[in-house]
Order: sequence, then structure tokens, then C-alpha cells
Amino acid sequence: MGIENNSPILAPIAVLILWSMIVLAWAAMARLPAARTLGLGYEDAKRTSEFGARLPPEVQWKMDNYNHLMEQPTLFYAAALALAAAGMGDGIGLWLAWAYVAIRFVHSIVHCTSNVVATRFRIFALGNVVLVAMGIYLAMGVF
Repeated sequence: MGIENNSPILAPIAVLILWSMIVLAWAAMARLPAARTLGLGYEDAKRTSEFGARLPPEVQWKMDNYNHLMEQPTLFYAAALALAAAGMGDGIGLWLAWAYVAIRFVHSIVHCTSNVVATRFRIFALGNVVLVAMGIYLAMGVF
């Protein structure tokens, strides 16, 4: 078994990768001018957490979200690629993948703008439910 180059589940993978790069650019466009305004330079960025703490919170939220996109979505990528490899990258698998990507998109928008933690947590929890469903669906197909 291999991943077919036309597996439909590759599309949501590509979209989440591109979204992650958009959030990175958004973070850079917010952080770099803010750092200049505060007189922060490269040496101030030796410890990322300390650098972020010196920036206004609404500026740092974007980088925090980018970091979050490098964490849990790695499980999504693994699950989606495994579904593609198992020939399960369409139907329910595809629907779950698009649902996860949409949820991460909404999570990013909330996190990067208003950052209402209770709302953000609910969205994150919903993403977990979808990710668990992807795992269960994969397990049902391979066992």
C-alpha cells in the first residue's frame, strides 16, 4: 500500500500547511514592527519566551497560535496520511479531515484576534473530538 497522489485527503493536508504559513506571516508582520517600536533586536530574542513577554499580548497571540499549529496538528497529519495510505482518504475520512482543518482555522482566527480563552478552549476541544474520531475511523479500517 502506498499513498496515491490523487487521494482526496491530501487537499485538507495541503490547506492546513498553507494556513500555518499564513499564520506565520501574520505573526511576523505583527511582531517585527512591534519589536522595532520597542527597540528590541536579535539579542533580545535569544529566549523566545522572554522576547514574547516583552511584546504586547495581541501581537504575541499570533506567534502563540503558529506554535500551536506545530503541535497537535502533527497528529492530524499522521492520521490523514495513514488514512490515505490505507485507502481511506475519501468519504468519512475526508469529511473528518476537512472538519478538523475548518476547526483549526476558526481556532486561529479567535486566538489571533480576540483570544477569548473560553471560546478558544471549546474550539480546541471540538478539534480533539474530530481528531479522536479520525483515529477511531483509522483503527476500524486497519484492524
